[in-house]
Amino acid sequence: MKTTGRMSRRTFIKGIIGGGVLLAAGGLWLPQTQVGRKVQQKAVDLFADGDVMNLRQMMTQDPAVSRHIMWQSAAAFKEPAFIEYRRQGSGDALRAEASERFFTDDGVDNFQYGGTIEGLEPGNVYEYRVASGDKAGDWQSLTTPAKDQSSFKALIFPDSQSNDYSDWKNLVKVAAANNPDANFFVNMGDLVDNGEDHTQWQAWFGATEPLRQSIPFAPIMGNHETYNQDWKVRLPHAYLNYFDLPENGSRDFQNYYYSYDYGDVHFVMLSSEWDETEEFRPGLLDAEVAWLRDDLAKTDKKWKVAMVHRDVLQYRISRMPDRKEGFSEEGTVFMPIFEEFGVDLVYTAHLHTYRNRGHLYQGKRDERGPLYILTGVAGNVRYPGLWTDHALDDYVAPQPETDNYIVLAVNGDTLTSTCHLPDGTEIDRSVLQKA
Repeated sequence: MKTTGRMSRRTFIKGIIGGGVLLAAGGLWLPQTQVGRKVQQKAVDLFADGDVMNLRQMMTQDPAVSRHIMWQSAAAFKEPAFIEYRRQGSGDALRAEASERFFTDDGVDNFQYGGTIEGLEPGNVYEYRVASGDKAGDWQSLTTPAKDQSSFKALIFPDSQSNDYSDWKNLVKVAAANNPDANFFVNMGDLVDNGEDHTQWQAWFGATEPLRQSIPFAPIMGNHETYNQDWKVRLPHAYLNYFDLPENGSRDFQNYYYSYDYGDVHFVMLSSEWDETEEFRPGLLDAEVAWLRDDLAKTDKKWKVAMVHRDVLQYRISRMPDRKEGFSEEGTVFMPIFEEFGVDLVYTAHLHTYRNRGHLYQGKRDERGPLYILTGVAGNVRYPGLWTDHALDDYVAPQPETDNYIVLAVNGDTLTSTCHLPDGTEIDRSVLQKA
């Protein structure tokens, strides 16, 4: 596979949309969990006056037995915070202690808390709530998959970066309403347009309520998470602090890339932002590639699904005649690894267009390779007419494009990926089968 010539990412982004990048610096956070301690019922008033904001379930490496809960508060709690949880409808609850981690970004102090619920039983319905002192919030639903769960559904959202996040909010609402049985959701990077702008993060969180409270969230880092208010790159400080993700064994790159199992599917969530972070924290590419090979070699799951923000193909652009069609740097790095370890499905994003490439192997259309799907756009930042068609495109969404979401449905020997418009209309479907 031959790499095509390309300008630097920073120059390209500035030429197309006027620039953009963010900060970073989330330290490793390992809250301690205390299990087996019964607690008394408390008054339900902790959500008043901003005591609990942006409550969210985060994906863990094995969501069948654990769940990480995070939230913000308008001010630091005066008493220790914890999470109460119980089987749905049961009496006394158990307690998981929460840790505090405060950080400042965009001139705003963030009072953040989080704790991990461990020792859950697979295939059960629980409920949880945040508590501190004599106060507690409302009970929220929490469902664990069975260890051998053969059927489940995930919502896959492309880039949600926006100028007002109203389209993003509507898309989340529609996708959740049309798929009340969804087990978790993914956002494919570029969650926000500017990673340092705290108002955009609050808009993102606001748009995902109540989905993020009731099912786990599995995010991917995008290049816009690395932009500061001056549209210069930095480490993705807000992203790294807002989302605690499964351990990857790296001291320098925790929360950049990770993996988890859901039922009989192994998911790898990758970072493509080594160009943006190299000046501030070098070595991401080498560390991630070594981790990816080791991670894929160890899994024995039936299905393997990879997700990465930047796309594996490079497109021609009408006003940039020197830009050639071919494969991106991300494609030349990751595609041979996906082929070597038998990855079944690869989702990408970044280009704000939905395109199904079919199966690719060694740079050509071939059923021996993974199915590659460019996921589209979930916000209102669109590039009408920007990209020309690629020779490897098998299906292109109707033009001009609107926002869209994807439903990944796993049912035993079948894996189905469907793309939907905001009104729920299905525009593309791919089915993989494996005995």
